[in-house]
Amino acid sequence: MGYRCPVCDAEEADAEHLANHLAITASLGRPEHEAWLEDHAPEWADCSPEELGAIVSEHAEIVETPDFDDHDHADHGRPGGLEGGVAHQSRQPGRGSMTAEAEQVLREARKLTEQMADGTDDAADGEAESGTENENENA
Repeated sequence: MGYRCPVCDAEEADAEHLANHLAITASLGRPEHEAWLEDHAPEWADCSPEELGAIVSEHAEIVETPDFDDHDHADHGRPGGLEGGVAHQSRQPGRGSMTAEAEQVLREARKLTEQMADGTDDAADGEAESGTENENENA
């Protein structure tokens, strides 16, 4: 048993997934999701996913979600991260386009994630290089 988002009709696996969907979508600047949360769960930003799930599930249509029932992430490898979830949500009907700020945040997060995976840190490298250059200039 899952829930249908009361704003955009996206189907979510359970109350906690519904809470995450609403909060993430609202945080990305989608005014309809944010307005719905403000009307139905004014303290949503201070709630845990479990707490928010208990609130929002009371206002959501229950749907059968056979793809979600008894789903074990271990059967399919590591679950997708935040970026994958946001990308998936942005491709769903009724989502519109992300704000320029949200796109920039995701680009920066992707770059930092790639740097961490590669074991590099361009920011630290740049500071080290400029520090060396300054030392050479002062010598």
